[in-house]
Amino acid sequence: MTSVENHPTGSAAATAEIVSPAPILDLVSGFRAAKFLMAASELGLFEALADAPADLDALAARTGLTRRAARICADAMVSLGMLVREGDTYRNSEAAAAYLTGTGPGDLRPFLRFSDRFSYPAWTDLAEALRSGPKAQITGLDPESQKIFSEGVEALNAGPAEALAATDRFAGRRRLLDIGGGTGSWSIALVRAQPELAATVFELPQVVGIAEQRIAEQGLSDRIGVVGGDLLAVELPTGHDSALLANVIHCFSPEENQALLAKARRAVEPGARLLLVDHWMDPTHTDPPIAALMAGEYAVNIEHGDVYSLDEGRDWLAATGWRFVAHDGLSGAKSLIVAEAV
Repeated sequence: MTSVENHPTGSAAATAEIVSPAPILDLVSGFRAAKFLMAASELGLFEALADAPADLDALAARTGLTRRAARICADAMVSLGMLVREGDTYRNSEAAAAYLTGTGPGDLRPFLRFSDRFSYPAWTDLAEALRSGPKAQITGLDPESQKIFSEGVEALNAGPAEALAATDRFAGRRRLLDIGGGTGSWSIALVRAQPELAATVFELPQVVGIAEQRIAEQGLSDRIGVVGGDLLAVELPTGHDSALLANVIHCFSPEENQALLAKARRAVEPGARLLLVDHWMDPTHTDPPIAALMAGEYAVNIEHGDVYSLDEGRDWLAATGWRFVAHDGLSGAKSLIVAEAV
């Protein structure tokens, strides 16, 4: 039994069971772990171990860090499970080797750059954003920042995009309208999986060049076109039998989302399929937990950004000319609403 002298308040009865403060302390230290991971990636720690393990002297030489700095960084990553230490030698964990070296099956380094450049600084103003609105929004970015932003979002959503491509939700469809399609990564994954499918990516003008370059790099310019425009300000391109809104709904207010869904309905014929990918939550807005935290991301960066429940999405669809078909799990906390035009 813990003594009363060790009780945090010093006032509870000696016989009372002490509640550990560990959950609070673990949470408040979360920013330290996140920032260390972002710094380690920026410093090239994981790439330095991609080909072979190393001791501190070799690791310092490969990264250009001092031996002390290499030790501090490497040991922190060991404690977080990103590196494995065997005696005096360090190597990448399986997760780090797969996603943080640039040589594995996936690459989350762009998302870490995005988080370090945009999310981490913005979250320091979370209280003020919840009190008075975001200090600044992620709009009007310079070309370099826009590239980091777009590539970061693409990297985060690579898994969900591949998961969507593996479904049969586009079977029999020929023309996809990818609304707010970013770099074109969703369309790229989908047309690769569906040989009969072609796509149009509709994005803000400042993203068009990034998307066209990415699509050209994949050799898909003949199957994926890009059209620039503000999806809230203009009508959407017509002539498609399916439409996708991936990671778009959370950018807008309920009223804006209804207007957008109505606009998408006007752009297609009856029977067209609509797919909505986002953090669709339970009615309490507390599950999945990561989605509840992402609401903070939107609060600090987007004036009307929020997370929404499945029930809210269904109501919007019913009010804008769509028939709800299904709700499918996708990847991680992301899920998919399927609807058809009535």
